[in-house]
Amino acid sequence: MTNAVDASRLTFRDVTSADEAVVKDLLEAAFPSDMEARLVHKLRHCGALVLEQVAVDDEGNVQGHVAYSRVTPAAIGRAQGLQVACLAPVSVWPQSQRTGIGSALIRASLEKLKKIGEDLVLVLGPPSYYPRFGFDPVLARKVQGPYAGDAFMALALTEAGRRDLPIEVAFATPFEEFE
Repeated sequence: MTNAVDASRLTFRDVTSADEAVVKDLLEAAFPSDMEARLVHKLRHCGALVLEQVAVDDEGNVQGHVAYSRVTPAAIGRAQGLQVACLAPVSVWPQSQRTGIGSALIRASLEKLKKIGEDLVLVLGPPSYYPRFGFDPVLARKVQGPYAGDAFMALALTEAGRRDLPIEVAFATPFEEFE
């Protein structure tokens, strides 16, 4: 996996149990510590993942990974019925970063989230990166939880995801070590 991959030639699919070892290696290579690899493992095995996908090249090699976990609305009323997910983390092998793989994976996975009925997606990440996908720190100010500031952003996938705010949320338990 030393050569850059053409992001337009990737396929996107759900993670299988056979992918778990390479996803762990990818996460450990893409981030400065093993915290994200531990987070994904814990989210996967506690049943909190809503969607977990990989980007695969023509030869079947995993080139990128993204995970979305359930976020639970704690408010009473219309907001309580919202389907809310958190994007965390997204990763690409270091030698293939900045080639469009992560962006293509995020776009494909957001489309799948729409199809499966998610209303709102939250992310904590670089304000210079996530707005290109429609994530908005202003919308996220209507979401009360453990995170705040311009790095905390929200993307409404449905009209309810815009309309039924403000909302208070609780993230999956494995996120507590990041708070």
